[in-house]
Amino acid sequence: MADLYSNLAGISSPNPFWLASAPPTNSGYQVQRAFEAGWGGAVWKTLGEPIINSTSRFAAVHFNGQRVAGFNNIELISDRPLETNLREIEETKKRFPNHAIVASLMVEPQQDKWHEIVKKVESVGVDGLELNFGCPHGMAERGMGAASGQVPELVQKQTEWAKEVAQTPVIVKLTPNITDITVTAEAAVQGGADAVSMINTINSLAGVDIYSWQTVPNVDGRGTHGGYCGPAVRPIALHMLGDCARNPNVHVPISGIGGISTWQNAVEFLLMGATNVQVCTAAMHHGFRIVEDMIDGLSNYLDDMGLASVRDLTGKSVQTYSDWGNVNLNHQVVANIHTDVCINCNKCHIACEDTAHQCIERLTDENGAPYLKVNEDECVGCNLCSIVCPVDGAIDMVVKENGLPPMSWNERQHTLASLKTSQS
Repeated sequence: MADLYSNLAGISSPNPFWLASAPPTNSGYQVQRAFEAGWGGAVWKTLGEPIINSTSRFAAVHFNGQRVAGFNNIELISDRPLETNLREIEETKKRFPNHAIVASLMVEPQQDKWHEIVKKVESVGVDGLELNFGCPHGMAERGMGAASGQVPELVQKQTEWAKEVAQTPVIVKLTPNITDITVTAEAAVQGGADAVSMINTINSLAGVDIYSWQTVPNVDGRGTHGGYCGPAVRPIALHMLGDCARNPNVHVPISGIGGISTWQNAVEFLLMGATNVQVCTAAMHHGFRIVEDMIDGLSNYLDDMGLASVRDLTGKSVQTYSDWGNVNLNHQVVANIHTDVCINCNKCHIACEDTAHQCIERLTDENGAPYLKVNEDECVGCNLCSIVCPVDGAIDMVVKENGLPPMSWNERQHTLASLKTSQS
C-alpha cells in the first residue's frame, strides 16, 4: 500500500487529511473523536480572547437538489476560556501523540499580545501554530482576521512577532478577500512563515428570504455578511493555491483548504501544490467518518497510479498552470456527437444555437429518425455542448489537426514587436 505519511514544514501526521480550524475542532472531545475516526491532524478552533457568539450563525446554499453546495457562517473564534482549551489540547496530544495538533491563533496586532499567546499555547505541546489572518466577519471589525490579512505589512509584521518566540512551525492562514493572494503570501514568507494555508472563507451573504425580507441567516431581525465555504468555493481555492504554488517567492509548503469533500478533491489540491489538505464543511455535513472514504480512496488511487507515497503528488500539475497569454492559440478542438449514445434531448443544440456558435445541426436519417451533427467548420471548441449534455460519453471534444505551429498571445506579440523593430 502507498505511504500516506505527511509532513508539513516539520509537522508530521499519519495522513494528509486535517480538520480545519472551525466548529468541528472546538473541543478536546471533538478532536479526539476525529482522531479515532482516522483524521491525521486537526487545527484547533482559533484561540484568543473569548468572544460572545450569536444565534443563529449558520446558513447554507442548496443547489439543484444538492444540500450544502455552499455554507455560510457568522461564527467567531472560540468562545471557551483559553485555559480550558489549553488543558484539552494537552490531554488530546498525550492521548494521540502521533497525530498533528496545530493551534489557530488570533490576537490584536500587538507584539506583546502575540508573544504572550504563542508562549502559552506552545507550553501545552502543540505541534505547530496557525496564525488566522482570514476571518472576514466579526473579528475583522476589531482589527483582526481579514482586516490584518488584507494588509501585507501587517501580515509580515505579525508573522515576525510570532516567529520571535515560537519554538514550533508557524503557518500563516491567508484571506481570499483580496485582489492578489500572492502579495500577502509573499509577505508571510518574508515574515518568516514556515508554511501558508489557504483559503479562509469568502465574504458572502447566503441569501434573502423573499417572503419575510430578512437576510439568511439573521439574528433577531438583523443580518450581516459571513464567511462562505463548501464545495462551491473549491475552484476559487484551486486558483489561489495554483498562483501561490507557481510563485517562486512563495517557497514554503502550502496547506490546501476550500471545499474539499472527497479524496478526488484532495488529489486536485495536492497536484496543484498543496502538501496536505484541511477539511471543514464536509465534516459538518456528513460527520467525521467521511475521512475513511478519503483515506481508502487516496490509498487506492496512489496504488493504481503506481505511486509509492502521497508526497509524490504534490505540485505535479503546477507546471501546467499558467497565464492566458501562454496558451496555444493554434490548438483546435471540435465537438463530436456519438449518435449511438445520444438520446436526442437537444440540450446541446439549444445551448449552441442560443448562446454559442450555432454549429450543431438537427438532421434526419434515411429512416426519418432525428440525429444531431456538428459542423466542424463552425465549431470553436468551446466545450459548452459537452458540459450541458446529460449523458456521459455522448459528446467528446477531439483534437482537429490544422497544420499550424504552436503560438501563444505572448509569442505573437513578441514576433510582431521584433518585426516592427526590424522594419524601422
